[in-house]
Amino acid sequence: MSVRRVTLVVALALYVLLWAIALSGASSLIEPLAVPLALAVMVALGVRLNRYLGLTPRRQHFAERDDESES
Repeated sequence: MSVRRVTLVVALALYVLLWAIALSGASSLIEPLAVPLALAVMVALGVRLNRYLGLTPRRQHFAERDDESES
């Protein structure tokens, strides 16, 4: 497995573990744990809306700088 996939699996396992701790009694953890979940849902819904509307994602444009002050 790649490092990216292993990191994702470990982070997801840690997140689930923290939710289990929060639901078993540490109720002060619920609000901070809900924030990343809410952000992920909002991003996913935005991407889904863009695809539904048929909007293509923007390509990044990097302009070549002719700045001679760095030389």
